[in-house]
Amino acid sequence: MSQNTDFFVIKALEDGVNVIGLTRGSDTKFHHSEKLDKGEIMIAQFTEHTSAVKVRGKAVIQTSHGEITNN
Repeated sequence: MSQNTDFFVIKALEDGVNVIGLTRGSDTKFHHSEKLDKGEIMIAQFTEHTSAVKVRGKAVIQTSHGEITNN
């Protein structure tokens, strides 16, 4: 499987933003989580183990496809 080298950026707009990585495969499960406080930035990418990311809380998500604000 080739690895995607595109990065995405998550900037917390409030304290306690949760960023949760989900696994690949037939059984999708949580495998990693981070908690960001207001102003903190996380730079991440999808890997052979991570197929999706869930963001809970107010944040700005920037990708090569555009920017999304999660309210």
